[in-house]
Amino acid sequence: MAENKKGFILYADQIDLFSQLPNEKAGELIKHIFAYVNDDNPQTDDLIINLAFTPIKQQLKRDLQKFEQTKKQRSEAGKRSAELRKKQRDSTKATSVERTSTKATVIDNVNVTVTDKVITNTNTSQPTAEGIDFIKLLLLINETTGKKFKVINNSLKSKFKARLKDGYTKEDIKNCIINSIKDQFHKDNNFKYLKPEYYSRANTLDQYAFKKIKTVGKHLENPYKSQLKN
Repeated sequence: MAENKKGFILYADQIDLFSQLPNEKAGELIKHIFAYVNDDNPQTDDLIINLAFTPIKQQLKRDLQKFEQTKKQRSEAGKRSAELRKKQRDSTKATSVERTSTKATVIDNVNVTVTDKVITNTNTSQPTAEGIDFIKLLLLINETTGKKFKVINNSLKSKFKARLKDGYTKEDIKNCIINSIKDQFHKDNNFKYLKPEYYSRANTLDQYAFKKIKTVGKHLENPYKSQLKN
């Protein structure tokens, strides 16, 4: 009997064999079978028992081979499943690390670390204007301001493209986004004016792209009132 195998099969059609034996011989045969499957290596000089047991023994061996094959297949399937789950976990961890490494949380005293890859298209099929990856640009705006803007439409993409033609750079746009949230006015207003369209304006870029914003005191009135029209 194989290790951890707790049972064996006697088939219904084997009744023909048992029915031809006297009850005493049938009893000896069944005891002989149980001794065999429990690895007691039974021996007998009884010709009738040997003749009756031979076909049963061959069937038990065939069943044991099937059991071992099924056991092996299940073991291999379990290993493949475990390896697949490990790869999925590793992939999830790698994605999480990548997202964390590009995340820009930049309020008050937290340093801003944003690479050009955030708004530069690098071998991507996403729509761009002169190298701006709008998917990543939107991600930067959302992560920086804490908002959840869904899309930069074609009209707004044209405005960003126009700013690039005016001579502004991707770095200017990035710096503008980063510096704008340091402005006390925007902090006091929970960054509600810091929308994607706001960063496509030349006067916004002029205000934030080229200098650091001081964060002392509150403004008495909205100093960006002229920029927030439309």
